[in-house]
Amino acid sequence: MKKKFIIAAAIAFILFAGMLLYKPTKPVSDIHHGNPTLFVHGYKGTSNSFGHMLHRFEDEYGWGKKGLVYYVTSNGRVRDYHLSKGREEPMFVQVIFQDNRASFEDTTRWLASVTTHLKENYHANEINLVGHSMGGIVSLKFLQDYEGEEYPDVDRFIAIGSPFDGIYSQKYFQIHHDEAATDLKPGSLALELIQKNGFPPGTEVLNVASTGDSVARPESVQSIRTVIPGNKYNETMIVDEELGHSALHENEQVDWMIHSFLWKERED
Repeated sequence: MKKKFIIAAAIAFILFAGMLLYKPTKPVSDIHHGNPTLFVHGYKGTSNSFGHMLHRFEDEYGWGKKGLVYYVTSNGRVRDYHLSKGREEPMFVQVIFQDNRASFEDTTRWLASVTTHLKENYHANEINLVGHSMGGIVSLKFLQDYEGEEYPDVDRFIAIGSPFDGIYSQKYFQIHHDEAATDLKPGSLALELIQKNGFPPGTEVLNVASTGDSVARPESVQSIRTVIPGNKYNETMIVDEELGHSALHENEQVDWMIHSFLWKERED
């Protein structure tokens, strides 16, 4: 009897130890039931550009976890950091470009590499995109220029303070002279190509702007209307002369707009 008890106890201990040591091998997208949402910073953006917003999403609102950070080097090498911070949906993915002053074309190509990696390694067949400023322009260009089986479909796209017709301030370009600045000038070839290209019919769009934004003026932000089909286009103009360009991704009202557009409709 004593021998049977010892054997049973040993088996129980082995099973318990195995449970502690076991780590799921499922890719992130299999664990999270919602579409991964990629957050793309703008011109001269850093990890802080969406870092505080994602902190609020996680810790203040409890909307989900930042599961991945993609860091793209200046030569286009993609590095992914799987944070393993939980199993809650939706999954947030932060994209950071080392060269944050590169042209639209280069940055869009790097974003495409990120989405390809996400699909191949985490089986993300469908995603959402959220872009601030030039990040919104690059996200739009990705939607226009990159399609096919190697890329995930984009269900919903949010642009926040994105000057789709360029930055109207001449003083801005007295300070900035790099490739991205050239593309951000009104009438640039890069902006003209975006206005001429089509748009995938399956993607819903929310365009957010502020009357207090001196970088992305409302008229520039609203120029995207000619690109997006009317039945897929949603626009919110925040009437607040104190809400400037960089403050948009630190604004609680914008937080809830993102939540409502991406997730609330599905929850209801």
